[in-house]
Amino acid sequence: MASALPAWLEPLSSGLYAIDTGFHRERFDAAFLIVDEGRAAFIDTGTGFALPRHLGALDALGIARDAVDWVIPTHVHLDHAGGAGALMRALPEARMLIHPRGARHMIDPSALWEGATAVYGPEEMARSYGEVVPVPSERVLGTVDGMTVQVGARTLRFADTPGHARHHHCIWDERTRGWFTGDTFGLSYREFDTERGAWIVPTSTPVQFEPELLMASIRRLLAAGPRWMYLTHYGRVGDAGDGVARLGALLLGLLEELVALGRRVQARNGGAGQHAERHQALKEGQLPIYVKSLREHGCTLPEADIAALLAIDLELNAQGMAVWLDRESKAS
Repeated sequence: MASALPAWLEPLSSGLYAIDTGFHRERFDAAFLIVDEGRAAFIDTGTGFALPRHLGALDALGIARDAVDWVIPTHVHLDHAGGAGALMRALPEARMLIHPRGARHMIDPSALWEGATAVYGPEEMARSYGEVVPVPSERVLGTVDGMTVQVGARTLRFADTPGHARHHHCIWDERTRGWFTGDTFGLSYREFDTERGAWIVPTSTPVQFEPELLMASIRRLLAAGPRWMYLTHYGRVGDAGDGVARLGALLLGLLEELVALGRRVQARNGGAGQHAERHQALKEGQLPIYVKSLREHGCTLPEADIAALLAIDLELNAQGMAVWLDRESKAS
């Protein structure tokens, strides 16, 4: 069967598949499909444009649409949950499992859409995200920390993991000893893989970045002793010896450097608010941190290529850091 699978559907192990949603570029945005004893669940969905791939994955694997029990966004940012409503509409028996802080945005996505439009602009929203479909409230279930659900004989457990967003949960798969991490465990693009393995970087996108909480959430994930991390951006990382522990240490270290960068920039631009000077300093200040880390990792890509691959993240991280710095300044 594996040879017949489409290129964007990657079998991992134990009934787990990664779906490249096609958002922005290849191997940038993943959704995951779990299949166990004839039942199925999706974790993260990408945007509404990914719907044909999700349904195509079910068809390729011979899974009926009414065999999908759960659609589980890790959080409500549109690259993770923008296509959830459209997918739910196509899956008659599925229910959505969502962090309780995000449930209202899935039932009525108007505020979510408006907030994202303020960040990206209407043209980019239409081009990259498409339609966001509301989910009937009776099909939406809020999760609680420690809650478990079944997919066939497989148990999934939820952990409340704030820091990237307050509406973020991660999902533990005991079968593979792996976490579906959304954005809590950062970003790891395959273009940066070297003989040392994967490289990883924090994501501090708007508007709820809280570094202290994020560090605590990362440590909580690591404390479970995972073998794998399943990242929306992008794919499965870990397993090679101390692979997850190494990535966790790298992620926490880079996160500390981001915090230090933010505080340096804020000290120079104390009352700058959202002024362009501070934004540019936050954006430009990240790149040398990442290039240095990548060189230590053995990456030989030219700096211009690194900047291009991280362009979206540099921009959004700068925006999120600015919101955090303003919030911290007001609280002091």
